[in-house]
Amino acid sequence: MLIRTTRDLAHLIRDRRTRLALTQANLAELAGVSRKWIVDLEAGRRTGDISLILRTLRALDLDIEVRDRVKRARSSDIDLDEIIDRSKRTPR
Repeated sequence: MLIRTTRDLAHLIRDRRTRLALTQANLAELAGVSRKWIVDLEAGRRTGDISLILRTLRALDLDIEVRDRVKRARSSDIDLDEIIDRSKRTPR
């Protein structure tokens, strides 16, 4: 799942918690945070503490993967400049 907003993160955490049949209080205990903090997190409110978010994700057995958003050329993309440059360098 691609997380772009606090609402996306909130939905992911709430969905995972319910799939694991955990209450907000259970998750709060596992993550070492207050139930109110979990309520705010699941509501998409900005909590401002990434370490607590990471602890909560760990409690849910979730990992974070960071991707570079720079568009990578797909194999089907054709770069005409590159083709022209290569042809100029190739001896005839």
